Amino acid sequence: MKNSLLAVLVAGGLFSSAFMAPAVLAAEVDFPHIETMGVSQIQVEPDMADVNVEVAVTEKTAKAAKDNSDAAVAKFIARLTAAGVTKDQIQSANLNLQPQYVYVQDKAPELTGYTASRQITVTVTDLSRLNAILDSALEEGMNRVNNIALKSSKEAEYVAKARQAAIVDAKQKAESLAKGFGENLGKIWQIRYYDQRPVQPVMLRMSAKADAMGAAESYQYGQVSIEDRVEVIYKLK
Repeated sequence: MKNSLLAVLVAGGLFSSAFMAPAVLAAEVDFPHIETMGVSQIQVEPDMADVNVEVAVTEKTAKAAKDNSDAAVAKFIARLTAAGVTKDQIQSANLNLQPQYVYVQDKAPELTGYTASRQITVTVTDLSRLNAILDSALEEGMNRVNNIALKSSKEAEYVAKARQAAIVDAKQKAESLAKGFGENLGKIWQIRYYDQRPVQPVMLRMSAKADAMGAAESYQYGQVSIEDRVEVIYKLK
């Protein structure tokens, strides 16, 4: 019965050899087994955000472009600090300086100036202040909002919960399969867990009814998705 069950599991795709070394494969086919994958997904409300803004300035000289972009960054950081944002919540990127050319057919490219750009990422721990921080960025000369990623401050806690839920899911699937085939589940022979990024931050969205409500209320805070998975091989008794 167990030999025939092994053939059924192989035919049904429950036995996987894609990740096994040859020596392990030889040992694996010597006994009946069940392989399952446990998956989980937790949806949580965001309570913080990473905001990435940028200033891009074009001037005739590289120095003028750099000076103006540096000034905008300095003013924005000073305003953030005055508002109580700590230094560890502010990340400032290095200068990116690019020459600008005009291309005319049958002529050499003509240098017209330089564009200097710098980015700042701010971790906002109170979403009620998000709109005010965006306004202050624009008021101080930052002219691009590149990304707003919503997150949870309890990420580690939720990741652990998602992992435990994936473990339970793998075990329940194995027990159900063994029972359905009239077999008894044995001990775990192998556990495969892939280090991955289980947290999927959501991007901030503007409501279609933004004109009918206040600016702060017009942003849509979607849920953060936290996922995990684990693969397990059980022996059959």
